[in-house]
Amino acid sequence: MSAVASAENIDLYGSPDIAWSGVLELLEAGGAQRFWLATVDADGAPHLNGIGARWVDGVLFFKSGARTRKSRNLERDGRCVISAELPDFDVTFTGTAVRVTDEATVQRLADVYAATGWPARAKGSQLEADYSAPTAGPPPWDVWTMAPESAVGLGVGAMRWRFA
Repeated sequence: MSAVASAENIDLYGSPDIAWSGVLELLEAGGAQRFWLATVDADGAPHLNGIGARWVDGVLFFKSGARTRKSRNLERDGRCVISAELPDFDVTFTGTAVRVTDEATVQRLADVYAATGWPARAKGSQLEADYSAPTAGPPPWDVWTMAPESAVGLGVGAMRWRFA
């Protein structure tokens, strides 16, 4: 992801700015407690699902089985929203997800997952493990990434960041 191109305080009550550097620090430290992915079905209906995402090298990564509804939606239309629950505020990222096929990137993500408690293994361009959340579908799992185009942070204050 590129640097922050603009930051706008959108709070209606005069709260101070939320610094992107603080958000980034929490994301890089694995401080997000939960992530949610919103996609769009073929008929235009929204679909929301919890995901096991990680922030790595300035982008969001997550895994999903090829037959899951979210994966089918993303294969058809990669536009999506990912929301992260951080201490004291939530951040919602907007962008386009793409499936990762680079085996070195998948290995790096497997290492990140394993270091944070989920014993994932790379197998070519997919992940496998002895278990996962039911929402991921059966293994093996594809790896997806989303480089945010914009983000909104809400807590004590409200900010919008756009990325270059």
